[in-house]
Amino acid sequence: MPNNIVHLLVALTQLYSFILLARIVLSWIPNVDLSNSIVQLLYQLTEPVLEPVRRTIPPLGMIDLSPIIVFIGLRILQSVLTGMASDF
Repeated sequence: MPNNIVHLLVALTQLYSFILLARIVLSWIPNVDLSNSIVQLLYQLTEPVLEPVRRTIPPLGMIDLSPIIVFIGLRILQSVLTGMASDF
């Protein structure tokens, strides 16, 4: 894979990490307006990734571990991509 594509993919995984972080922060805010277009966009972007993880690893009491698992997966993906970039 050419270096430019790898760097783009690393940047996209970082962007997705920020989107996921925003979703997590929103979940801590009581009475957040779920009809807000920005909130809906965050949910639409993150739920397709979080939901399968949530089905595999159910919440631990009141704690949803799926965002942590996804963050770890994103970091592993970034490491693999960065390693690929250094091979070129």
